[in-house]
Amino acid sequence: MTNPVTRREFLNLIAATGGVGAVLGVGGALGLIPASTSASVPDMMALNGQRKRIAILGGGISGLTAAYELSKAGYECTVLEASHRCGGRVMTVRNGDLIDEIGNPQICKFDAEPHMYFNCGAARIPSSHKNVLNYCKELGVDLELFINENKNALVHDPALNGGKPMRNIDISTNLKGFMAELMFKGFTSSELDQPFSDEEAEKVLSVIRQFGDLSADGKYTGSSRSGYVSGGYIDPGVHHEMIDVRDLLKANVGLLRSVLLENEGETAPMLMQPVHGMDNIIKGFTRNLKGKIIYHAMVQGVYDHGEMVHVVYNKDGESHRLEADYVFNCIPSHLMLGIKSNLPEPYLAAMKQIGRGEAYKGAFQMKERFWEKEAIYGGITWTNQPIRQLWYPFHGLMKQKGVMLAAYDYGGGSGFMRMTHEERIEAMLAQGEKVHPQYREMAEHGITIAWHRMNHMLGCSARWGAMTPEKERHYRTLQQPSGRHYFIGDQVSMHSAWMESAIQSAHWALAHMDQRVRSEAVA
Repeated sequence: MTNPVTRREFLNLIAATGGVGAVLGVGGALGLIPASTSASVPDMMALNGQRKRIAILGGGISGLTAAYELSKAGYECTVLEASHRCGGRVMTVRNGDLIDEIGNPQICKFDAEPHMYFNCGAARIPSSHKNVLNYCKELGVDLELFINENKNALVHDPALNGGKPMRNIDISTNLKGFMAELMFKGFTSSELDQPFSDEEAEKVLSVIRQFGDLSADGKYTGSSRSGYVSGGYIDPGVHHEMIDVRDLLKANVGLLRSVLLENEGETAPMLMQPVHGMDNIIKGFTRNLKGKIIYHAMVQGVYDHGEMVHVVYNKDGESHRLEADYVFNCIPSHLMLGIKSNLPEPYLAAMKQIGRGEAYKGAFQMKERFWEKEAIYGGITWTNQPIRQLWYPFHGLMKQKGVMLAAYDYGGGSGFMRMTHEERIEAMLAQGEKVHPQYREMAEHGITIAWHRMNHMLGCSARWGAMTPEKERHYRTLQQPSGRHYFIGDQVSMHSAWMESAIQSAHWALAHMDQRVRSEAVA
């Protein structure tokens, strides 16, 4: 072969066409990309009777993680939670539960059945999130599979196929075929730079042919991977008609990317969820923290006096004072800035750098699991409408009813956040029935959640944006303690919006404090 491709170029080629998941697989096989890390739980020194008190501000998952680990080591912990519940953005609603959105409070009216629930925030656990999985095992939280991608689910774009939804598998199979044909042609004309051997190159070409189901000469003429119009079992199969790539390219580019790459990285197999709701992880922590959590406790002041810290909070209209040796604080940064403290100015300035994402979710209880009649068992349908996604619940498989995610907007551009509840419901119905004609007839008991209006949250995940040198300096300022005050949560993470990030931020702070305590013990 005269113009073989290099290993570096091949990884770039795979990245451009196959996405992150493909690169991780290839890179891992070559030993170029490190494997997933193990759980980061710190090995804390037991106090053995020595008294140390810890104030934990906020009962989000980072705060609960800190309280749980500290309690195991013998610390006296008090968790101050402003809301009626712990968990923060780990929130599951069932029949009778309150959705405490300012200006739009709702009581969930789903049927009182175990499978009739909705995860308003965190909803998926990637297999690479070792700490979350470690706590699920330790806390006795049963898990089940979460089906993120289902090739039988749909893709809808008004500019594609006359506005009629198409199966994911029909689009993805044809796109991969066209891309593989381009890869096959481009492979033989790449520049020479530490090339593959002829034997290696032939293996790569073979993989490309298999990736796109190409003919022996590198042509794409359609594929049986999208199933058959008829036959294929006893009788010869009749393939679906090949879709011209020019027709596919009429669709929104973001929609096409979702079809090809959604099942990758942290949204790749295996994904899991706790049986009967994500908040079972929170319940696992709180079962082990009985008597240590004070609800409806609004923090009003945090003051570090050098040898100790005191926290002022309000509960039921009365002011209380809590003294502690250390404070772990997972109150959202934009809310903490409104609380009195003697934290130094550089620390407060760093908090001001953290933006907040907007996220919106909506859901309906469906009178029938009509999607299962269309051979859709779990997974996501993508649509180029403001609702963006429809999620089909796998839990409750083949029962009469199910709770279906009806909208998921995490960019804030859809306008859902500025609508009334009634306007949101109508928009979800109008857009959903463009994908499934029976949608409006089947939907009942709709709920909506705009996280930037949720009480005690007023925002979704932290947003640092592009990590410039100046922002990294602010980030490192917050990661380090200010005296006896530790800031934790996904806001002290370079990979926000995941439970894993919040937990690891707590572990980092715990390990740092543990070293201080060990030093004090030998001084």
